[in-house]
Amino acid sequence: MTPTDRTHRTVDVLVIGAGPAGLALAERLAAAGVDRVEVLDREQHAGGIPRHCHHTGFGLRDLRRVLTGPDYARHHIAAAIRAGADLRTSVTATGWAGPRTVDITGPTGLERITATAVVLATGARERPRSARLVPGTRPAGVLTTGQLQQAVHLHQQNVGRHAVIVGAERVSYSAVATLRRAGAEVAAMVTDQPRHQTHLARHLGTRLRYDFPLVTDATVAELTGRGRLESVRLRHRDGRTAAVACDTVVFTGDWIPDHELARSAGIALDPGTRGPAADAEFRTGEPGVFAVGNLLHPVETADIAALDGRLAAGPVLRHLAGRPWTPGALPVRVEAPLLWVSPNRIAPDGPRPPRGRFTLRTTRFLTRPVLTVGQDGRTLHRGRLPRTVAPGRPFHLPADWIAGADAHGGPVRITVD
Repeated sequence: MTPTDRTHRTVDVLVIGAGPAGLALAERLAAAGVDRVEVLDREQHAGGIPRHCHHTGFGLRDLRRVLTGPDYARHHIAAAIRAGADLRTSVTATGWAGPRTVDITGPTGLERITATAVVLATGARERPRSARLVPGTRPAGVLTTGQLQQAVHLHQQNVGRHAVIVGAERVSYSAVATLRRAGAEVAAMVTDQPRHQTHLARHLGTRLRYDFPLVTDATVAELTGRGRLESVRLRHRDGRTAAVACDTVVFTGDWIPDHELARSAGIALDPGTRGPAADAEFRTGEPGVFAVGNLLHPVETADIAALDGRLAAGPVLRHLAGRPWTPGALPVRVEAPLLWVSPNRIAPDGPRPPRGRFTLRTTRFLTRPVLTVGQDGRTLHRGRLPRTVAPGRPFHLPADWIAGADAHGGPVRITVD
């Protein structure tokens, strides 16, 4: 098929990804009077990850009420459609044919869409066993949390009787509830950290309700089994190894953004988040291309992603009105044990980040750490956080130091004393 066989259309805004961020943005833009707002998603149903998370806890920050994941997804889908956005599912963006021009394929065939603004809202996914380089045989029964939730909630499939959960962060505890709903026992939850990384109330409530062992300072050394998984061999920090009998293992957390479309456009990626490098107004280095949600910060809660979508509506509207494309270009970097910072591009004389702060992650527990922000030997900010920060959970840095940065200097660096 030649390029001329494609249907070629133009829209005002093309949003790629119909999760909370993309849907919330589309709703705001359509409600603001943008005529042609089109949202694409490769899944059969819109809503993103929440649609197969049947536990409660969604919507507290953006809707001021608590919903289950499917109810939360339905709310944002209905709101976007009601505002006038065009929502299309089972449609995949396959590549770029030019600036802000995307080739797609779907039930109606091949299309080429050119937009005044393209918004990447493709989200993030958990790294599977293969990406974590876990050795051993290749039996059935090896899942991520997302695969587990889809199997149980969407397809009512059998997921085994005895499971090991790898990880002890927020999503790991959701996996416990999903496994128990499917009739499976949790043989162990395993983390390489010295303790769990979720909120204490969540940890205690789940442990009291379901009574499973938490194994700390341990990693998965090997999977064994023929046909079906038979055991997981753990390696403790002191070198000891032990096998845990199980027929299912669920790898949780360890998120990576779905950045393939951004990469194929030649958009620079941030070395920390591994998503598109973006400034405080969600602008990438490619004129007219924005990025929002967990593509930028893998991974925040669904309501934080939705709030990102709402906040991105202003910059997109200003772009549609003809504002020159001058995104912040000064990199913001972190050094170990910090993992990433978002946003990771600034302009000293430009806008402040959403909610007036930067979001950071760490690779290990830090007790009331002192953060230093510096550039070319100058200290721009230095302050102690009032609490312990944990891997897998966000913490924040105020943005009042930005004006002191030199737009023509070297990268800004955030370190821990």
